[in-house]
Amino acid sequence: MPIAEAKPALLVLADGTSYRGWSFGATGTAVGEVVFNTGMTGYQEVLTDPSYCGQLVTFTYPELGNVGVNPEDEESNRPHVKAVIARNITYRPSNWRATKSLPDYLVEHDIPGIYGVDTRAITRKIRSVGAMNGGVSSEILDPQTLLRQVQAAPSMAGLNLVKEVTTREVYEWTNPTDPHWEFRPLDGDGDRETLTVVAIDFGIKRNILRRLASYGCRVIVVPADTTVETILKYDPDGIFLSNGPGDPAANTEGIETTRALLELGMPTFGICMGHQILGLSLGAKTFKLKFGHRGLNQPAGLCQQVEITSQNHGFAVNADTLNPEVEITHLNLNDRTVAGLRHKSLPFFSVQYHPEASPGPHDADYLFEQFVKLMKEKRARSGDR
Repeated sequence: MPIAEAKPALLVLADGTSYRGWSFGATGTAVGEVVFNTGMTGYQEVLTDPSYCGQLVTFTYPELGNVGVNPEDEESNRPHVKAVIARNITYRPSNWRATKSLPDYLVEHDIPGIYGVDTRAITRKIRSVGAMNGGVSSEILDPQTLLRQVQAAPSMAGLNLVKEVTTREVYEWTNPTDPHWEFRPLDGDGDRETLTVVAIDFGIKRNILRRLASYGCRVIVVPADTTVETILKYDPDGIFLSNGPGDPAANTEGIETTRALLELGMPTFGICMGHQILGLSLGAKTFKLKFGHRGLNQPAGLCQQVEITSQNHGFAVNADTLNPEVEITHLNLNDRTVAGLRHKSLPFFSVQYHPEASPGPHDADYLFEQFVKLMKEKRARSGDR
């Protein structure tokens, strides 16, 4: 779109800082927490990741929309971001898989965007001051008027957003990773046991479900408020705790359900919010990070082994509050926060990052295999069914 035809837009942060740019996507106003993502690819997966619910995402890569969007790359049934902040965007994608442009996609889902702003300056501001609320608008162009709306919005700390993204109905997921995108050889179908996993949906990504299915799991996805009794009716071999948005400590229902399942000794694997929920269920505390980890190249590891990981979270488990029976398996090597934990004697483990990638590196895919191994060991102890 020629800049002469572009409509003005405004971004205001809670500290009063304002940035003027141009509107793309839907017209309107969006208020939420402003965060930044450093990934060089995968913007559609970011937009549709339920963990970004309630957030205005600043993309540090200088141009968005080059490859358009397509149905296959969605991580859920719709975008969950509240607004998109970009340096530059394109209206004419160039990719054989594209079915529409990014601006048209945002219009379709009523999500506003702003471009033509200095995303480096915004990112430096958030890194120095911390993540804060902000507003993007193509309707309100007076900074003080928009600031009043921003300052009236609730903080992400203490906010339970899981209820906004969790599934409303139980469903079974059967689709594995497309063979064209499979990046490691897995056992043939004839050599696998069928293991039943109940995935508690705090805001689950589809590629997590694909990876579980690729490892031979029958995956039953249940709403976040599903009771323990209902979960056990599916006779699961293991429990998966998904990623999700908001403050994990505010998700008291999920914590209580997980704690009750852990008491049964069920093999349990958590990712992102699921990692935090597992830690809280085992007696730990969580805290809000200054600006979170959101990108595709976060180093995590321990004992001289490093994985390059995809991460998206604004809270972390406090290492000083961990139960002595719980050990740290991974640290985020940028700031030494807890990136993985496991129980020393029981089959519970979790990671703060995304081993399913989508987008991102595949270094940590082995964790799905580790989960399968724990479930097979449990089945062997209890006898074949």
